[in-house]
Amino acid sequence: MNQTEDPADYLAAAEDSALFVHQHDGAVSWGAVLAGGVGSAAFALILLTLGTGLGLTSISPWSSGASNAKAFGFAAVIWVCVTSILTSGLGGYLAGRLRRRWLAVDVDEIHFRDTAHGFLSWAVATLFTAAILTSAAAGVVRTGAQAAATNASASDYGTPGAMQRGNAGAAINTWPLGYLVDSLFRMPAGSQPAATATMAAGSEIPRLEAARIFLNSSATGDQLSPEDTAYLSQQVMQRTGIAPDAAHARVVATYTSFLQKVAALDAAARNAADKARKVAIGASLWLFVSLLMGAFSASLMATFGGRVRDA
Repeated sequence: MNQTEDPADYLAAAEDSALFVHQHDGAVSWGAVLAGGVGSAAFALILLTLGTGLGLTSISPWSSGASNAKAFGFAAVIWVCVTSILTSGLGGYLAGRLRRRWLAVDVDEIHFRDTAHGFLSWAVATLFTAAILTSAAAGVVRTGAQAAATNASASDYGTPGAMQRGNAGAAINTWPLGYLVDSLFRMPAGSQPAATATMAAGSEIPRLEAARIFLNSSATGDQLSPEDTAYLSQQVMQRTGIAPDAAHARVVATYTSFLQKVAALDAAARNAADKARKVAIGASLWLFVSLLMGAFSASLMATFGGRVRDA
């Protein structure tokens, strides 16, 4: 610097030069945004682990009351919202505090940029967390499906909804059909079968045939035809030795019980599906609310962090 120059003029020129350089800097500090997003995602993982542990300590397999389930669901909703606010607020504060200093920018523009940095950090953390959770959920579903397929192939007994209308051999091992068919050919106490040799030759044939008749008629919910009723009554009479009227009444009562059981199982399945639908609706709505809270918290804390940065 020339000794004849005024130091104040030199400092002003230096500040003008630095101001000219910083005026061409980008409005978004992506490094600060990514740092805030990563910090928010890591903090969310910590709180999620803590919430899982606290939730497991508060529930017990010995208590299955509806009030306990509601209390647990309410606590889970509160924890999700609090977690979203805290983690997003931390990410927004880091993004606002770590961003570069903007020179020759008015206060309103700085406020907008800080808010945008907080929102971007929340968006990065949300997308990162969603990608991880989606990958983990896909792996869990894939493993569960493989385990279920293995158990189903290794077991001789199915579930109530797995009855095959065209496969009586598989359907007869499924409750309630197998139990009802067995009761159809149950002999009275103290009686002897009318045809021991015939039963020994093919003891399973009448049961499989009865299962096919029941499945064929229950497909449409109709009652047994007179021909099927008469045929089954004859088979029951031959196998159990009871009177024709008693055999006819047993066939009708057994098939009616079968229709009632199928209707009850169908109603229970529909009820369970409706409850699952309501739970999914509530979870999605509260997740939407928690995400909005997180976006607001990140934007607000980024503004605060930016003011601390410029102070």
